[in-house]
Amino acid sequence: MAELQTLFDYTGHLPECPTWSETEQALYWADILQGEIHRYRLASGEHSVLSFPEEVGCFALREKGGFIVAMRQAIWLTDERGLLRQKVCDNPSNPQLARFNDGGTDQLGRFYAGTFWDPGDYNGALLMRVDNDLTPKVVQCDIHGANGLAFSRDKQWMFTSDTPNGVIYRTPLDEQGEPGRREIFRQFKAGEGSPDGAAMDVEGCYWSAMFDGWRIARFSPQGEQLEEHRLPVRCPTMVCFGGDDMKTLFITTTRENMDAEEIAQYPLSGAIFTLPVAVAGVKKPLFKER
Repeated sequence: MAELQTLFDYTGHLPECPTWSETEQALYWADILQGEIHRYRLASGEHSVLSFPEEVGCFALREKGGFIVAMRQAIWLTDERGLLRQKVCDNPSNPQLARFNDGGTDQLGRFYAGTFWDPGDYNGALLMRVDNDLTPKVVQCDIHGANGLAFSRDKQWMFTSDTPNGVIYRTPLDEQGEPGRREIFRQFKAGEGSPDGAAMDVEGCYWSAMFDGWRIARFSPQGEQLEEHRLPVRCPTMVCFGGDDMKTLFITTTRENMDAEEIAQYPLSGAIFTLPVAVAGVKKPLFKER
């Protein structure tokens, strides 16, 4: 049985978007509500934090160095120190009602970022993409809370989840990587947890952090649950693969909206966990701008 461990002595508010840097052998992640991007070097244990002026919904590492960062108001290119260098586009949602949330890169090095519709009165969120020439494009709507972005290794499928609606979708991609019509991959019932951030492995299976479900689950390309890994906290937020052989699963969790009693009972809420797994994950490409 693989042993779940904490990455190091750390708990955040809303850690999300774990991203492995192969060249640095380091894990990056955002703490959305603190407006931060963190880096932890595994070999040395060095932990550093970059601060931003707004919530950091998601980000990706750039091929040219630095980050592409989706904050509440806009998406920016930054340098390695997190200094804002070029605004790519404004948030196409109403930024007072919808902040950026989950995101990442596809196999062509393009950046996707979804939003979360805070009022919750209808599915007012969306998923957008920033192409290699920095052109922004809305690719999906009718979403409450965009999450679970992951791409199959063969470039045939894009997976997403809508956490409040308890559903994972898959969307076919054409030869240019343009999305077709999305379809339901798996719908969840009350008590199972809600699908949050995710990652793909090299066998085409989809790993999902089951928010409010105390677990991580692995699903086959047909949507069948193959594995389940229980956690000592209620709300995992996202997973990513990393390590020398891409067989370490990094798991972010949150303590957002938890009262003092729950945090006292489950003090690792907000920690980052590591889990050795048998199958390697698909590497996240760097953002490639022309």
